[in-house]
Amino acid sequence: MKVLVTGVAGFIGFHVTQRLLARGDEVIGIDIVNDYYDVNLKYARLDQIKDHERFTFIKCALEDKAAIDQAFAEHQPQRVVNLAAQAGVRYSLENPQAYIDANIVGFTNILEGCRHNNVEHLVYASSSSVYGANTNMPFSVYNNVDHPVSLYAASKKANELMAHTYSHLFDLPTTGLRFFTVYGPWGRPDMALFIFTKAILEGKPIKVFNYGKHRRDFTYIDDIVEGILRTLDHVAQPNPDWSGDNPQPGTSKAPFRVYNIGSNRPVELMRYIEILEENLGKEAEKELLPLQPGDVPDTYADVDALINDVGYKPDTPLETGVANFVNWYRDYYNA
Repeated sequence: MKVLVTGVAGFIGFHVTQRLLARGDEVIGIDIVNDYYDVNLKYARLDQIKDHERFTFIKCALEDKAAIDQAFAEHQPQRVVNLAAQAGVRYSLENPQAYIDANIVGFTNILEGCRHNNVEHLVYASSSSVYGANTNMPFSVYNNVDHPVSLYAASKKANELMAHTYSHLFDLPTTGLRFFTVYGPWGRPDMALFIFTKAILEGKPIKVFNYGKHRRDFTYIDDIVEGILRTLDHVAQPNPDWSGDNPQPGTSKAPFRVYNIGSNRPVELMRYIEILEENLGKEAEKELLPLQPGDVPDTYADVDALINDVGYKPDTPLETGVANFVNWYRDYYNA
């Protein structure tokens, strides 16, 4: 297939592109390569794929409508994986406008590109953060998600609503994927595993929020990629049993689906740090702090819908994933 991947220089987009190319697909990759975090890491990812004969790179922002329209018109992708976004819960407290530009305006441009170019299926990144103030565990796609606690989460919830509108009005198949705390080699420097590893190796203290007691459904990058490819290949279909009298949030009479992709095994942050310490052979100096504004205490994914529809459940043990990350980090940074 010919697949348009946005956020191709990003953590998940890079890995997805590698897998698509490896299986024989053609990839048109879009990324603005902004400086939200180290651009050298982004370009290093691109260096791994830029010379592939079936890869084309376009440097532009999602909110640049003219550039996005041109990319769709020129390359006519059959399917689209939208992973570009302004990421980060905490940063959304500092720079809310960035989230409106990339996540709302940018996503509108992607939807319009799909609509006007007969795209067969749009798969896009949502987030576990949409569950917000929910406390009923595990989080299910059949739960109401109307109480986000950060603008980042609100923008991802908005993406799901926008996608449903296009599925309903224009019969565009869309699938939203709520990712749960993704980690692994080539990961983002603003994520806990990266921050902790760097600080521990440098002998600096790490900030442990919520006193290390919150739990996360840490999900290894290879499991996320497998979930993306399986859903990309499984075009969203209308649910004939859907009823407006008792509306299910995860499906619709339109060709629309939402899935969780998580390990289904929440781990307390302090245990996560212990596994990292074991792999680094060094104990962390911990600065225990209260929960940050916008963060949620726990995440825990119900992945039954993913299992039932595409026959997949993430299965990489945390110990394996953290070890793989540490090995990559030591090699990449010569640490």
